[in-house]
Amino acid sequence: MSKALDNIKSVIQSELDQFDKHFKHAMKSNVGLLEKITYYIVQSKGKQIRPMFVFLSAKSIGDINDTTYNSASLIELLHTASLVHDDVVDESYKRRGFFSINALWKNKISVLVGDYFLSKGLLLSLENKNYRGLHIISNAVREIAEGELMQIEKARKLDIEEKVYFEIIRQKTASLIAAACSAGVASVTEDSEVVEQFRLFGEYAGIAFQIKDDLFDYGTTDVGKPLGIDIKEQKMTLPLIHVLEKSNKTQKRWAKNIVKRHHKDKQKVNELIHYVKDQGGLEYATSKMHTYKNMALDILKTIPQNDSTLALKQLVAYSIDRKK
Repeated sequence: MSKALDNIKSVIQSELDQFDKHFKHAMKSNVGLLEKITYYIVQSKGKQIRPMFVFLSAKSIGDINDTTYNSASLIELLHTASLVHDDVVDESYKRRGFFSINALWKNKISVLVGDYFLSKGLLLSLENKNYRGLHIISNAVREIAEGELMQIEKARKLDIEEKVYFEIIRQKTASLIAAACSAGVASVTEDSEVVEQFRLFGEYAGIAFQIKDDLFDYGTTDVGKPLGIDIKEQKMTLPLIHVLEKSNKTQKRWAKNIVKRHHKDKQKVNELIHYVKDQGGLEYATSKMHTYKNMALDILKTIPQNDSTLALKQLVAYSIDRKK
């Protein structure tokens, strides 16, 4: 864990410690196989970025309460379910340096585990009468599915324009971070305008976060997933989209041919990565990433300033400065 992230967590450390207990309890099952898998997931969990957005957003406006913990658990359960399902869809066998659930227990069990987490999240909210949080987060789950399907649809034709790319990542990634922020705030205030402000803040921060992930595909460091994996999975991300839009017909045909027919050829994928770099694709995507980061930070300027607001600013900065 980086020092920067530790500093951010220090503002909500007691809440995160309490959340860990809340989340483990929410995942419990009487089925031995599920207990074994959930234990594995807890051991290989990520940085808890989304629960951090929940708690920091809530704490910047009011006092954290049981509904806040419920919303954080719901976000993490649905996020975990989406990751388990993603690995099945993408045929990925590694997640954050660990074997994915489908690599260890195969696809059928992975799909059922994802469904279990989804149902646990829904029940958790209903049992605690957290209807507002459930509505916010369920809407995000719908958007994630739509974003994934739109990406698959467009990948078949390789005709993604920049505006379509931004709509896909807004739905696929930013919607859940937006839901984390708005659900956190909704747990401490009835003010719908403030909730919407934080939703928009989370959306902009989430878009910047996803562009950073897309840039990792062209990097040189180990980030927990194979380099060039987006091209191998025929995913059109911003660096490539930008370069294709300014390429001539011959260059465009060559690049699309690699994505369409030679995406499993390591040498050809590397040639395309170098072409994108040479044509300024990374610089362009980095510039867009900073634009969305600044849009997110501009919204925070309108919020009462306190330790949690400052930590949110640092979390946004960490999201685009992180090494993995």
